[in-house]
Amino acid sequence: MKEIAVALGGGGARGSAHIGVLRALEKEGYHIAAVAGTSIGGLVAALYAAGYSPDEIEEKFSAVDQNKLYQLGLYNKPALLGLGKVDNWLDKILDGKTFAETRIPCALTASDLNFNSEVTLNTGTLKNAILATIAIPGVFPPHAKDDHYLVDGGLLNPVPVSLARELAPELPVVAVALTAPLSSASSYYLPASLSSIIPNSIAKLITRLSVSQAMDVFLHSVDISNRAITELRLEKEPPDLLIRPAVDKIGLLDKIVVEDVVRLGEEATEAVLPELARVMIRFNGFFNTLFRRKAS
Repeated sequence: MKEIAVALGGGGARGSAHIGVLRALEKEGYHIAAVAGTSIGGLVAALYAAGYSPDEIEEKFSAVDQNKLYQLGLYNKPALLGLGKVDNWLDKILDGKTFAETRIPCALTASDLNFNSEVTLNTGTLKNAILATIAIPGVFPPHAKDDHYLVDGGLLNPVPVSLARELAPELPVVAVALTAPLSSASSYYLPASLSSIIPNSIAKLITRLSVSQAMDVFLHSVDISNRAITELRLEKEPPDLLIRPAVDKIGLLDKIVVEDVVRLGEEATEAVLPELARVMIRFNGFFNTLFRRKAS
């Protein structure tokens, strides 16, 4: 059996590409034996580990009304947008499922503001872990857990290769990065994004305020930082294969056609299948040699 571990990176609205990657890998006969995820990659990883197929995840994503997914944050929450509707959606599709009940090993990442450190989420409910890993600072509210104050895992580990390798140290790791290298240009236009995810009347009010310009600068800065950290982490902890769907023109909060973005993930995966086959040959050869040495 062709077994692999998968690390799914963060990227907001670009995350539907992960669905296409998983589908293409399965179609080629690869068994995903462990999955790690950060931010939107954590959401897809958790749903997949919970037992949803790529087709079912796409169906769930497509059924969401992106115009009504978010609302303005509450006055007592340090965030522009709230995740109450996302919380309710996760309740419906996960029904309280925990990491102990997943069909394959799964772990997500988060960043702890209280302890200034990366956190691995692999216990408790999948829903709470997802709400933590997707919490873009300033945009969505942090997730409180015991003494921890958790935000988006992408701040410290945008593509959790190391975590996937911990879950399955004997398997090759296929990583999916949704960011472009720093040499590529990228831009965000928050007013357009806002008008697609919250009611127009509210969006029009906000886009007249300086806060919209501030958030535009902030999200652009987050993107640059995320891309730099991604390259550094991938250089330090290289996966056995990196897949990079062509989604860098999609903003973090953009309204998308899920099917189109899923297809970009499929196309990127299909393009590297010959390389993945070579990775499997090298990997299996290494472990066969290691096994023979130990046996002798």
